[in-house]
Amino acid sequence: MPSWDAVVVGSGPNGLAAALTIAEAGRSVLVLEAADAPGGGCRSAELTLPGFVHDVCSAVHPLTGSPFFRGLPLEQMGIELVQPDAPLANPLDDGSAAVLERSVAATAAGLGADGPAYARLAGPLARRGTDLIDAVLAPLLSVPRHPLALARFAPLGLRSAVALGRRFGGDRARALLAGMAAHSFRPLDAPLTGGFGLLLATLGHTVGWPVARGGSGRITDGLVARLRALGGELETGRRVTSLDELPAARAVLLDVGPRQAAAILGARLPPSYRARLLRYRYGPGAFKADWALAGPIPWRAPECARAATVHLGGTMAEVAAAEAQVAAGGHPERPFVLLAQPTVADPSRAPAGRHIAWAYCHVPNGSPVDMTERIERQIERFAPGFRDLVLARATRGPAELERGNANLVGGDIAGGLQDLRQTLARPVARPDPYATPVAGVYLCSASTPPGGGVHGMCGQLAARSALRRDLDG
Repeated sequence: MPSWDAVVVGSGPNGLAAALTIAEAGRSVLVLEAADAPGGGCRSAELTLPGFVHDVCSAVHPLTGSPFFRGLPLEQMGIELVQPDAPLANPLDDGSAAVLERSVAATAAGLGADGPAYARLAGPLARRGTDLIDAVLAPLLSVPRHPLALARFAPLGLRSAVALGRRFGGDRARALLAGMAAHSFRPLDAPLTGGFGLLLATLGHTVGWPVARGGSGRITDGLVARLRALGGELETGRRVTSLDELPAARAVLLDVGPRQAAAILGARLPPSYRARLLRYRYGPGAFKADWALAGPIPWRAPECARAATVHLGGTMAEVAAAEAQVAAGGHPERPFVLLAQPTVADPSRAPAGRHIAWAYCHVPNGSPVDMTERIERQIERFAPGFRDLVLARATRGPAELERGNANLVGGDIAGGLQDLRQTLARPVARPDPYATPVAGVYLCSASTPPGGGVHGMCGQLAARSALRRDLDG
């Protein structure tokens, strides 16, 4: 008889979500993690100086508004999501900043003449925000639970950010949309990029863009503690290279990328399915930097001090040009920089009076170029004197990111290219994208729907598939 009902390989947010979903159904589950600590991209560490707690990968968590996280007793699990005064700010060269506020009305009020257009665009989505989040994160081929929310979003979400930006006449509204759309890692004139921007805006208005008190690793700590309380087990330092290395189980769930899954399953896979896994496309990589700071970042636009997330790229035209250059294999002199300053909302991350900052920019997949200087120039552009506050820095390019987490192929932190084809067929086109042709084996990483981010839905949906097919009764 199998030793376990299920074995999960990988303990990122999706692997832990899969394990918890199975454990909550009363089944036995073992999680195996190659690294010395669980969490995948949801971990924290003192990367610069003692007492300064940095997030290793993910730092800001609007997608904890997902059905998986909403179904958890986060407070009992020791997970406290802290909201900054404003979710997001986007400074411009004139010293002003566009701000995503928790309310649509307050956001619109800060956008001047474009305020009414923003309210018309974002207001109806935010009013059905939870329904929209659930619909977007649901299985692709399922009957929509919230068809009206999805029907309102779809015609807009399929459009490019550049096309949606034509609704606005001024730089602030366009820049705000551009920065959110650039989270897609795609050129801003590509389809779906408008949808990325609108979804992130809706999340901001519905659940905010919080940080985890004490670091993103506290989210992982809470998930692991709940898993163990339900009888699940976790072993770290257990790298899996073949299915033969696993203990007997009724189901196996792989929180790994398509390439790693092909290697683990080997000759068990039909050649056609294996070939499709190996053809899976990865998007741009990330170059990441962390700083220990002597004080708060001296933003020219005071609004930036209210937000835990700041997008640095200037106008929509500048952000679009930078992202297009990355997509073409280049390295912009003025990259679009996604910066988080968690200590704005959570001062416990640093010694009294000190701060931390976290940032990354997009680079071609596997790029060896050190982008530290260009990132810091972009910060100085909007916060003169930033460098004077730097006590220590730590940087990691695509190669270092992949060494730390094999799922981040070439530094791709999104789990694969997020274009239209690979959104609909992720990682391959199948009625159940989580089930593989190998009986009892499922995929549950960010390379399955609904894609990247700390939302746990890839794991939860894969686990539900396994429960239906192999663990029922």
